[in-house]
Amino acid sequence: MLITELDHGTLAANAGIRLDRDAVEAFEARLRGRLLQPQRDGYDDARRLWNGMIDKRPRLIARCKGTADVIAAVRFARTHGLAVAVRGGGHNVAGLASIDDGIVIDLSEMNGVHVDPERRVVRAEGGATIGDLDHETQAFGYAVPMGVVSETGIAGLTLSGGIGWLRNKHGLSCDALIAADVVTSDGQRVRASETENSDLLWGLRGGGGAFGVVTALEYRLHALGPDVMFAFVLYPRERATEILRAYRDYVERAPDEVSSIAALGMVPDEPSFPEAFHHAPHVMLAAMYAGDPEDGRRALEPLRAFGESLLDASDVMPYTQAQRVLDQDYPNGRRYYWTSTYLHGLDDAVIADLIESAEEAPSRLSTVDVWPMGGAVRRVEPGATAFGPRSAPYLLGIEANWDDPAMDEENLRWGRTWLKRMQRFGGGIYLNFPGFPDDEGVASEALFGQNRERLVDLKTTYDPESLFRTNHGVEPRAASMVRERLR
Repeated sequence: MLITELDHGTLAANAGIRLDRDAVEAFEARLRGRLLQPQRDGYDDARRLWNGMIDKRPRLIARCKGTADVIAAVRFARTHGLAVAVRGGGHNVAGLASIDDGIVIDLSEMNGVHVDPERRVVRAEGGATIGDLDHETQAFGYAVPMGVVSETGIAGLTLSGGIGWLRNKHGLSCDALIAADVVTSDGQRVRASETENSDLLWGLRGGGGAFGVVTALEYRLHALGPDVMFAFVLYPRERATEILRAYRDYVERAPDEVSSIAALGMVPDEPSFPEAFHHAPHVMLAAMYAGDPEDGRRALEPLRAFGESLLDASDVMPYTQAQRVLDQDYPNGRRYYWTSTYLHGLDDAVIADLIESAEEAPSRLSTVDVWPMGGAVRRVEPGATAFGPRSAPYLLGIEANWDDPAMDEENLRWGRTWLKRMQRFGGGIYLNFPGFPDDEGVASEALFGQNRERLVDLKTTYDPESLFRTNHGVEPRAASMVRERLR
């Protein structure tokens, strides 16, 4: 018997492949987890991603319980010619965690975390989130530099860089990665570390994860917590030029213990914000001090002293609470389009365009974010990891966030238009805010810079047939040459 072909109008790479039902049933029997197929209970819920913009229909979804399940899924995909997408524990704004007509290897139920306090190392499975990791590491007084929303998956974040509240003191998430377990395209589990397959470890440190399924990650731990000083201040947008100039001056003097964000947006209509300020245009300044909270009070005080604010929620709080401050802004199922570019500076011309871009945003949920990049991030040599540009002092994130599908084109146009305009002040793209794969003019050179060719070599070594093809343009050497000839 044969499984009926899906009819949903897509021309995917796997369209036309017919799977023998007996082979699928045998594959399902080998799994400790679940195998979900169209028309089965749970399939539609399992195929939905955090970004409501993404609506893909995989042929199969393998909800893996362990490495053995992952190996079985990779071997099945290879045998039957199915392209693979890998889903970790969280967001994946670009939608690469799913694939039409292929197989999704879903790691979301592989979320175990084990802390070794003597070695100051933590090992986490590929489906763990930042919240899972923080919960375990904070029990021992440690932290790993991660992102700023606790529901983010650690694997995808790390493989594409990882910018968060500890970056200036302790670097990116990928800088803390010391080893990983990977199931490669031949269905073998390999370990990547400084002493085993060190070339693969280099590629996993910010290269996008195009080389296999990362089933476990090991990180170096840093002493922190349980409490930290966290600044969160909203100033009225009408003073944006003044506030951003003062913020620029503050950033230039701030110690490495301070990692901050400035964002232009509107006050959410959430109960945690005074109703009188709902939908008011604002400039948000948020920062964490990675050290003694009382030292942090003094270090962050200038951010609270730029004149009258709409809201000042700054305080000493548990590190795990600070990691959740922004969670409510990014609910599951909202529509998201995030893109980015690095900035050579924050001069008055840049500030003027930042303000104009925020004023033109069609959704009151959207933000324009400025991430200062300094300290430990910029002290790593450019070729030491696969992560792209490190020399720029700022990263600009353009976040289009909205709920109404009727506003899709308007919001996409806003994000893409302002990316193109702001690129004249810098260049490159941060891999965790990459836009969508079909965006015009987004080449892998912009994402990886001088590291691109080495990543192509790694792809050629570890995935020569491009089984893991849902990535940001890293193809094996033969495929790259064919594409060049066709141009």
